[in-house]
Amino acid sequence: MEDFFQLTIGTVSMRPYVFVFFAAYLFAAVPHLGWKRVAAFTVSGYLTALLSEAASINTGFPYGWYYYIETTSNRELWIAGVPFFDSLSYVFLCYCSYATALFILSPLKTVGKNLHLLETLRIRRSFSALLLGSLLQVYLDIIIDPIALQGEKWFLGRLYGYRETGAHFGVPLSNYFGWWFVSACMIFMLQRITVAGGITETKPAGVCCFPGRNLLPVFLYLSIIIFNSAIAFHIEELTIAITGLFIIILPAAMVMVLASQRLNRYSRGELADHLRDFPWSTAGGRQ
Repeated sequence: MEDFFQLTIGTVSMRPYVFVFFAAYLFAAVPHLGWKRVAAFTVSGYLTALLSEAASINTGFPYGWYYYIETTSNRELWIAGVPFFDSLSYVFLCYCSYATALFILSPLKTVGKNLHLLETLRIRRSFSALLLGSLLQVYLDIIIDPIALQGEKWFLGRLYGYRETGAHFGVPLSNYFGWWFVSACMIFMLQRITVAGGITETKPAGVCCFPGRNLLPVFLYLSIIIFNSAIAFHIEELTIAITGLFIIILPAAMVMVLASQRLNRYSRGELADHLRDFPWSTAGGRQ
């Protein structure tokens, strides 16, 4: 037990940035979905990610053949040959990608200083949210993985490698196809969790509305990109950094343009559908 406690402390002290992002995920997700749904997804999402990583290092599926270098296994938590923090990161990457997809797909309404997403259960469980969310998550990995592979140049450390040098800054394309598959599985799972129970008259525990709440997942998504881009510039991997920025400029511009076009341009039917599915929502107030 003492060893487990020391490894847990080591995990947090060695990877504080991961737990800052995880805390930001909780701060964004709980007011959006409630404690029970966030807890359910955190556990199931982590186990799905862990299973996918353990499978890949032993069978090559779904990401291709790669391996972890266990230089820190005596200082931080490892489970089934995988660092604990690594699989945990899938959870907040998945949520912010899915929630950003909901932000793109849903009409927007302002009530005072609050920006409301007129999301519905149909939008939450839609194929469009699944497709956009999974692709948004893959876009994050396209930026993250080449930088993580250079971990010996920054505080991540040399943590893993691929059996064969890949075409994208050393990362094989199979890794991205694997991420798309796993992201789709995790978002499908998250979709089922977010609509579980159907329409409820009472607000789920933890759900609340405050100014900027619906922008938090988008800010979390962007902050992950900014963090990794800053690391790339810091270690002077300029090609990786600039390529990553070019990759994300178009999606970011599309999100901003679509949001501005849909702001307060909802129909009565769209507002009614939102209030039907979330009768406790405060979006019914006057602008």
